[in-house]
Amino acid sequence: MVRKSRRKRVLAGFMTLLATSVVLAQNPARADFSLRSIDGQTVTADSLRGEIVVLAFGASWLPLSKAQLQGVRKLADEYSNRGVVVYWVSTESDDSKSKNFASDEQLRSFSSKYGLKVTVLRDPDGVVSKKFGVDQLPSIVILDKQGNMVDGPIGGLDPSGNLAAQLASRLDKLL
Repeated sequence: MVRKSRRKRVLAGFMTLLATSVVLAQNPARADFSLRSIDGQTVTADSLRGEIVVLAFGASWLPLSKAQLQGVRKLADEYSNRGVVVYWVSTESDDSKSKNFASDEQLRSFSSKYGLKVTVLRDPDGVVSKKFGVDQLPSIVILDKQGNMVDGPIGGLDPSGNLAAQLASRLDKLL
């Protein structure tokens, strides 16, 4: 009797988790989030309301990272005066025991080396990237002024190309 009751509770918990995952997968644009910058500040979905936001998800170990950072820098340079806020979001672990660990200092050094002038945020467990449906790196997520994701996550961008030009039509619609 106790065993059946436990199974029912475990099954009910699993079903609740599954239902929550389905809701987030169907509507990731409404996902709330909180990310910590490498300088210790916290950026939340609520704090970004009223801004057009570009979240560029990546990792310093990716071969494409140098080109991605240069594209992110150019995008920020071109759009910052037009009301667009750009962040680079590292998906590297903040656990020193993890094989994809990067300390805040390592990320500062990495971004400095490639001239990145935007705030670097951390998504060490991939929670936020998963909420937005990001399934490859690098990827871009654009949020409108209400905090809704625009057109889903954008992957497969040519990191050696002009990122601003690749995103211009999406961003210009929001301005």
